[in-house]
Amino acid sequence: MGHRKLKKFAEVATFNNVFEPTQAAGEPIDFPLKGKWNADYFKNDNPIILELGCGKGEYTIGLAKRFPNKNFIGMDIKGARLWRGAKIAVEEKMANVAFVRNRIDFIESYFGPNEVSEVWIPFPDPYPRKGKTEKRLMSASFVKRYRNLAKPGAIIHFKSDNADLYAYAMEQVQEHKYKLLANSADVYSDASTLGEEREELLTKIQTYYESTFLAIGKKIHYVEFVI
Repeated sequence: MGHRKLKKFAEVATFNNVFEPTQAAGEPIDFPLKGKWNADYFKNDNPIILELGCGKGEYTIGLAKRFPNKNFIGMDIKGARLWRGAKIAVEEKMANVAFVRNRIDFIESYFGPNEVSEVWIPFPDPYPRKGKTEKRLMSASFVKRYRNLAKPGAIIHFKSDNADLYAYAMEQVQEHKYKLLANSADVYSDASTLGEEREELLTKIQTYYESTFLAIGKKIHYVEFVI
């Protein structure tokens, strides 16, 4: 592991807005903030929005700046990625931001029933190989987990450069009869369909991967639905 990455791991461990598992691999996670994020961490009753596979936390930070009356939590397994978003939040004294470092498989260990209002899933791994669709964050098994911690009417925001994954997401919406709120096969050319506010969020906040995809001419897809 490189020196810079080791330095980031060490610094992340000092941030009070990053939570990492302390249990040994395979042991149950006893997370003290589960079901108590509002009361014990944010100290308010504002809605909680998750960014899953948050990477450098571009959406966690970008949305938190735009919506100071909401709380935002990014989740990713890569500590060196989380470092960027966590550091910005610390330096700018953003009290409505936190990060969890772990695999999304363990999401129910960190959040209780009726605790989450929205979930953002920007540019997840498409798992294109045969037999891997159950690993997709839009699969029914993952949506079931989201429902176990979501408030009634909770919204999922999905964004991807992968056309097959976009088609899969739309198939899941139709198959499981989720309430579709919006969709676009090309968010940067679809302002009239998306509306001004939604188009602003989808084009003015960009992840690292998104800017890379746009630079090589890829279209960006989006699906928004209620679970």
